[in-house]
Amino acid sequence: MKIRIKGNSLRLRLTKTEVANFKVNGEIAEQTCVLGGVFHYKLVQDENATELNASWIGSGFQVSVPISLANQWADSDEVGFQNIQVLPDGTELFLLVEKDFVCLDNTFEDQSDNYPNPNAVC
Repeated sequence: MKIRIKGNSLRLRLTKTEVANFKVNGEIAEQTCVLGGVFHYKLVQDENATELNASWIGSGFQVSVPISLANQWADSDEVGFQNIQVLPDGTELFLLVEKDFVCLDNTFEDQSDNYPNPNAVC
């Protein structure tokens, strides 16, 4: 699972295997070791969630997804889903969860488990 953070936006991208595991296990988690600690991030299916939302837990964040939305997404060609979460201070956090496509340009990362890019075919 990859994350992209820019300002008040948070984007998670999952490979085919990660989407399948997320559907079966109800969650997927990653961590990044940094000097002085470990940064954690997790995507979870949440029976109490009514929409996509994020929360800070310990040393990282958790993005919660309603179970019905998670299953619908995993079983379809749907690329992803999003929400704008209004935080207690009125600030908006843009959240996006999507399937990870193969890049159209050259990249050094392993993309063997990514979804075929629909823009690769004219």
